[in-house]
Amino acid sequence: MLDNQITDEQENIILDAVDRFLERDVKPYAHVLEQADEYPHEIVEKMKGLGLFGATISAEYGGLGLGARTYAQIVERVSTVWMSVSGIFNSHLIMAAAVQRYGTEEQKQRYLPRFASGELRGGIALTEPDAGTDLQGIRTHAVKKGGHYVINGAKTWISNSIQGQVLAVLVKTEKRDAPRHKGMSLLLTEKGKGFRVARKLEKIGYRGIDTGELLFEDHEVPAENLIGGVEGKGLNQILGGLELGRINVAARGVGIARASLNEAVAYSQIRKTFGVPICEHQAIQIKLADMATNVEAGRLLVRSAAEKYDRGERCDLEAGMAKLFA
Repeated sequence: MLDNQITDEQENIILDAVDRFLERDVKPYAHVLEQADEYPHEIVEKMKGLGLFGATISAEYGGLGLGARTYAQIVERVSTVWMSVSGIFNSHLIMAAAVQRYGTEEQKQRYLPRFASGELRGGIALTEPDAGTDLQGIRTHAVKKGGHYVINGAKTWISNSIQGQVLAVLVKTEKRDAPRHKGMSLLLTEKGKGFRVARKLEKIGYRGIDTGELLFEDHEVPAENLIGGVEGKGLNQILGGLELGRINVAARGVGIARASLNEAVAYSQIRKTFGVPICEHQAIQIKLADMATNVEAGRLLVRSAAEKYDRGERCDLEAGMAKLFA
C-alpha cells in the first residue's frame, strides 16, 4: 500500500521533473555510454537527488512513498530514453520492497533510510550457474555459526552487483531434498571479506547497468540480517518482491514501444514516396495505428497490475500478463 494517495496534480509535477531530468541529463549521453559499456556515475548521482532510489520506499523511512502506478509511469518515461537507467533503481527497489514488506522493524530502521538516499545501493542475488528460472534449485548455502551466517556458493547475472554495496541474497539455510522450496532464506549481504565479484559479464545490450558473477567463500553475515528474522521464508519473500519487478519490466516494454512509435511517426513524416510523405499512405497509417493501439493496451495492462499492487492485492497474474504483452 502506498503512503498517501497523491493527487493527479502532484503526480504530474513528479513526472514533469523526471521528464526534465531525462531530457537534460540522460538523453544527450545515453547512446555514447551504452556503446562504451560505461556505468553512468553522474546520472546515478542526479537520480539520488531526485529521490528515485527511494521512489517506492515509505516516507516514514525517508522515501517518496509513491505507489506502483506512479512508479510504473516513471519507469516507462525512463525506458523511452534509456532503459538501462531503469534497471539501476528497479533492482534496488525490489530489494527494498523485501525489507519493507517482510523485514523486522530494526532492519527497516537500519537499512531503508540508507536505501532511500542512495547511500547504500544494490539489488537481489537469485540466479546461479545451474538455477535461473527454477529458484528451487539454488545451491548457495548459509550455515549459522554463533552470531553469523557463513555463506558459500556462486551467483551469476546479478544486476548492480559491481557498483552496488549490498544485495539480498537467496540462500539455503536448511538441507532438505523435498520439498525443494523449503529451507530457503533471504540475507541482506554487504560486501566484505569472502564476497568477491569474479567478473563483469558482457552483454550485447542493456549495458548501462553493471551485471556480475559473484563468489561467496566463507563470507560472514550478521544473523540480524536475516530478513524477517525467521529462516525458511526466503522464497515467498522474494517472489512477493518480484511482483513489483514484473510491473517494472512491463513498463520498460511500454517505454521502448513508445520510443519506437515516436521514431516511426517522425520518420513517416519525412520519408517520401510518389512525391508525398509515407504517412499519407493508408498502408503506413494502418501500421502506425496498430502500433499506437498496442502501446496504449500495454500501458493499460501495466496500470491495472500496478493499481492492484497499490491496493495490497495479489497481482502476479496481472503483472505477468502485462509483462507478456508489453
